[in-house]
Amino acid sequence: MRPDANRRPIAVAEAIPESRKTARVSRSLAGGTLGDYVVLTKPEITFLVVLSALAGFVIGSPVGFDGLALGFTLIGVALSSAGAGALNHYLERDRDLAMKRTLNRPLPAGRIPATHARNVGLLLSAAGLGVLCPLVNPLTAILAALSMALYLFVYTPMKSKTWLNTLVGTIPGALPAIGGYTAATNSLSGWGAWLIFGILLCWQMPHFLALAWMYRKDYGRGGFAMLPVIDSDGLATAALALAFTAATVAFSLALASDPSMGTTYLVIAVLSGAFFLHPAVRFWRTRTNLDARRLLKSSVMYIPVLVFSIVLDRMI
Repeated sequence: MRPDANRRPIAVAEAIPESRKTARVSRSLAGGTLGDYVVLTKPEITFLVVLSALAGFVIGSPVGFDGLALGFTLIGVALSSAGAGALNHYLERDRDLAMKRTLNRPLPAGRIPATHARNVGLLLSAAGLGVLCPLVNPLTAILAALSMALYLFVYTPMKSKTWLNTLVGTIPGALPAIGGYTAATNSLSGWGAWLIFGILLCWQMPHFLALAWMYRKDYGRGGFAMLPVIDSDGLATAALALAFTAATVAFSLALASDPSMGTTYLVIAVLSGAFFLHPAVRFWRTRTNLDARRLLKSSVMYIPVLVFSIVLDRMI
């Protein structure tokens, strides 16, 4: 890694043209559309969080499972994740305005007032915990609250200070898998729960490193201290992405040793692992935006396939 000693993150105030600020204020009187409020909840991330909780719940239910408890778990986790996403939009609204990739989000574009986003985030977060605590169990609610707190008050502020934010951010991103397990068992003692936690924790690194490499200039303009912003040749970025991809696959294969897993899961885990590793190796060799995009796409497909294999294995 060859950090550019002369490079510094651009201050957010410097990066935002005055015309953009004025336009945002003039448009913020509008309430936004339903689609804008959906965007606030980060639906793609919320979907993956719900899948993580589903995987944890199924692993924690070796002999059948309580459908009602599963439903309350997924609803509570979805609401909590959506609320955290909206609050993240609120906290990062000025930095989003400085980046081309995020300029058209509802807050920087002025389609939703910041106070609306904050209130929606608080309401959804409270609703999620309000479902999990009485209708699932307090332990799962505590894990959801911990995940939100780490995401909003540790990971989000760190994004402007150190590239280690990506590593720290994997913890709140992986906790929903543990939450799914505790929803089924009311316990943290299961080995399978920690293996699925390891899968989710490691998987996030290649996913976000690939994304950050593709948009490294944009992240620099936004003042985010992502590794690709200072890693000019991409060697460290690509090496870390490959290492964590390999670790993800290793955890997924280790999960096959859990008594609740069968041959169906193992076969799909091997095939999907190879599918995930291939673009990671290519990115490590080339460090091009094209191969970073291929790695990103494979990472997006990997978790749904793996969760599907866990559920399918249980059904067969």
